[in-house]
Amino acid sequence: MSGLKKIGFFSALILPVLLILGVYLGGANLFLIHCFVFILVPIMDFLISTDRENVPKEAVSRVTQEKFYKLVTFFWVYVQFGVLIWGFYIVSVSHFSWWEFLAFASGMALITGGIGITVAHELGHKSDRLEQLYSKMLLMTVSYMHFFIEHNRGHHVRVATPDDPATSRFGESFYSFWYRSVFDGYQSAWELERERLSKKGILFYSIQNQMIQFAILPLVFVSLAFGISSVLLDRIVWEVPLFFFVQSILGFSLLELVNYLEHYGMKRKKMESGVYERVTPIHSWNASHVVSNFLLFQLQRHSDHHANAHKRYQVLNHYDESPQLPAGYSAMIIVALFPPLWFAIMDPRLNEWKEKTFEKSSSPAGSY
Repeated sequence: MSGLKKIGFFSALILPVLLILGVYLGGANLFLIHCFVFILVPIMDFLISTDRENVPKEAVSRVTQEKFYKLVTFFWVYVQFGVLIWGFYIVSVSHFSWWEFLAFASGMALITGGIGITVAHELGHKSDRLEQLYSKMLLMTVSYMHFFIEHNRGHHVRVATPDDPATSRFGESFYSFWYRSVFDGYQSAWELERERLSKKGILFYSIQNQMIQFAILPLVFVSLAFGISSVLLDRIVWEVPLFFFVQSILGFSLLELVNYLEHYGMKRKKMESGVYERVTPIHSWNASHVVSNFLLFQLQRHSDHHANAHKRYQVLNHYDESPQLPAGYSAMIIVALFPPLWFAIMDPRLNEWKEKTFEKSSSPAGSY
């Protein structure tokens, strides 16, 4: 992979810079980060042709092992914690109006949820203990640590089936999906952890229960931030926990928006044996838009990720046979917030792709 492409993976650092700049410039400048993500990035995606080039097979092993790509994600962990702690300071000493507070919290969510959860997702799929630790740390900053369990042991097993809370159904609005994915996904993570502990003969109400740890750690983190801020400023800094939980909700809602558009209307066929067909690149929406893929560490090459979950982000492939989103995630997230617009754009595209892909099949849409 060229040096220019390597530099592209540092583009996520633009977001913290814009948030910090917006705060110190003040006023409407707090929306600089929002304008970049939801206006400038979609425009650049539109103007720059998609990147359908894949790493040559003979180079995959070498590129996979290059430490640069891992270090970029590690670096982000420290950047995110630094920016979030700075955010605690800002809300403690600033006199934000309600709209300024929401602008700042949502801007922080674009960092912790938009980029942070993306990095956590990448690291959480790896077997290295340090990468898994960093994944959990990032998820802690958005109060969504159960994602580490539910995504890896739940979603990747059940994707594109009715058993998966994180697979959006045909005709389902984002708002209905959000409720189901958030609450059913959380419940699923508890059940998956119960099964893991039972197999090992460990009591459910044990400190080894990761779900208990995951419920406590964000509270400990924000309590420390609240306590330190209150002592330093000699007053009860209620803004810190409020800010933390508001940006957490907005942050994991960004994740759910991405979940919504990644598998909308996808179905795996159920075989006569009662087992679903293997996950392939046709069971996820793909997007190979250059700018947003740099920003999101190629998360948009989601088709290959689900077919080969072990692959590192730098070697994920584009597949022409996968269903293709008409734009990158930044643009499609906005579209998903308006169900009539989403259905008008995506339903015909989904049906057209099914007809083209399964025209020789007796069951075009698959069956549950």
